[in-house]
Amino acid sequence: MSKISDVEYFKKELVSLEELYKQITNQDMPKYYRPPQGKFNENNLVMANDLGYKTIFWSLAYVDWYTDKQPSKEQAFNKLVPRIHPGAILLLHSTSTTNTEILDELLTKYKEQGYTFKTLDDLTGASENDQNPENTQIEINS
Repeated sequence: MSKISDVEYFKKELVSLEELYKQITNQDMPKYYRPPQGKFNENNLVMANDLGYKTIFWSLAYVDWYTDKQPSKEQAFNKLVPRIHPGAILLLHSTSTTNTEILDELLTKYKEQGYTFKTLDDLTGASENDQNPENTQIEINS
């Protein structure tokens, strides 16, 4: 997406995703834009904003996206547990089998440390009228 400079093409990409989301979930897609791989240019952010999207970045991630080089459960915990911080936005890729295996235990560990989980709507102050209240993105606060 960072290489897209044409507004219509950028819009087409997001609208096609919105339509697919609606088709699969029967809900409107929350209007949050996370630049793929964190790569963006100023024009992308302006285009996303003009289309009603709020740009969100993550503050905690680890290399979990290579399906043929998945970290062990222990490696994932060693990366994720000590790096948690108040207000963290955690990026976990759905393609990771390790994430599937550790998610329940990881969230339990964070709760034991006093963290709570909030939606991006809570983080950004978006009203329920502006965004889908079923948003499943996570923000972690202590």
